[in-house]
Amino acid sequence: MDTVPEVVQRAAQPYAGISAWVTIANIASVAHRIPEVFGWLGGQGIGPAGPPFFRYHVIDMQRELLVEVSVPVASAIEDDGEVRGGTLPAGRFAVMTHTGAPATLMAATSALLAWAAERGLAFDVTQTDKGEQWGCRLESYLTDPAVQPDTRQWQTELAFRLAD
Repeated sequence: MDTVPEVVQRAAQPYAGISAWVTIANIASVAHRIPEVFGWLGGQGIGPAGPPFFRYHVIDMQRELLVEVSVPVASAIEDDGEVRGGTLPAGRFAVMTHTGAPATLMAATSALLAWAAERGLAFDVTQTDKGEQWGCRLESYLTDPAVQPDTRQWQTELAFRLAD
């Protein structure tokens, strides 16, 4: 069951992540790199400040997507090889929590987009020649698969930044 979408104010959040251009068919290749980010943080003695997330920077479902697997941290980090530091922007976000297998996230995303459209809410997104460029579009993975192996019970928070 999904939560009712809402608009929330989020603070800026530093993070560490790995980004890549992928197609929708091989997006899992980036998702499998989340342990690398956790391993890098552990090697630096840095603990996560929240659950891991996928950040979609550029989306063109027919060609490529620029995505990032990341983990929030308490303070900014320096780039180190493929692991890059960044800061999620503060602002108003349309947010909902989805419960279900990863394959059902597309329907949940569509529901959140429709909810926002019904309310006249505009997202922080612009169209570019590479696709939709998002100011901040997140999928935060709230469930640890090692603790909950039933994918139908996994919870994912969707948080899309609204235009100013």
